[in-house]
Amino acid sequence: MIPLQAADIKGNWATLLLPINNDDSIDYRKLEEEIDTIIAMQVNGIYSNGTAGEFYNQTEEEFDTINTLLAEKCHAAGMPFQIGACHPIPVMARDRVKRAAALQPGAIQVILPDWSAPGMREAISYLKELTEVAGEVGLVLYNPPHAKKRLTPEEFYQLQEAGIELVGCKVGGGDEQWYAAMKKYAPGISVFVPGHHLATGISYGAHGAYSNVACLHPGAAQQWYEMMLTDLPRALKLERRIRLFMNQHIAPYIDDKGYTNQAADKLLAAIGGWTNAGTRLRWPYQGIDESEVARLRAIAREMMPEFFILTEANTYR
Repeated sequence: MIPLQAADIKGNWATLLLPINNDDSIDYRKLEEEIDTIIAMQVNGIYSNGTAGEFYNQTEEEFDTINTLLAEKCHAAGMPFQIGACHPIPVMARDRVKRAAALQPGAIQVILPDWSAPGMREAISYLKELTEVAGEVGLVLYNPPHAKKRLTPEEFYQLQEAGIELVGCKVGGGDEQWYAAMKKYAPGISVFVPGHHLATGISYGAHGAYSNVACLHPGAAQQWYEMMLTDLPRALKLERRIRLFMNQHIAPYIDDKGYTNQAADKLLAAIGGWTNAGTRLRWPYQGIDESEVARLRAIAREMMPEFFILTEANTYR
């Protein structure tokens, strides 16, 4: 696959969610079915090993198996894909980037070292090394709100001045001033923001989302993104309902009950019913009990019927 340039990285990208068996092994048969399903939905792209893909809790053999499977299926289908080579340990991340590049993805996602927050000199040294290891494949910096080192727009400019040409970033977004600063200081980077803020982000100049909304349903999230390009006011109205559902019915699991973001992502996928990945996370992390799904599905269907039109005939229950 030809490496992606920043201008190619846009729209609705769906994440892989790992189906975890009761013994904590990965169910690769279900993972294959999941990849096939996402490809059939014709999303803008697929990525592996984000937070929802539990990159932080895999052996290196599992990392290779997951990403080889994704690469083979996406190459065969002509589907753009990115590999998350994230690892909190720098030397392990470097090795993952090298192995990921050999699979010829469109881009490779990385995080900054996360045990001890790096300064800018260290971040520059780290990303320079990973850029060299990745070769022709561009890097996307995954810099979420919970990262220990969160880059400002000016710091993205410092990376560019140091010769680091990122093709994209995944960030928490901000207000209109933040978007203006990103346009000023990082004009050559594809900016991806949280999925449930995507229509607002597009209105300010964002390019897409590695999307939690796609966890609910990749195909419906794709239709929503395409609506943004043709009828942004309507897409913004739908965003208000999506955000209301997230704030009232999903965020409390994180804010009040102590579950992780990845637990919420898997819950969303179970509510959407498009995959058989389940809500279980790998030990020691706890998924949200599947007994919650039916109640929340009824609420989501009422608040966002657009996300269920595509699933009624083929829903995992």
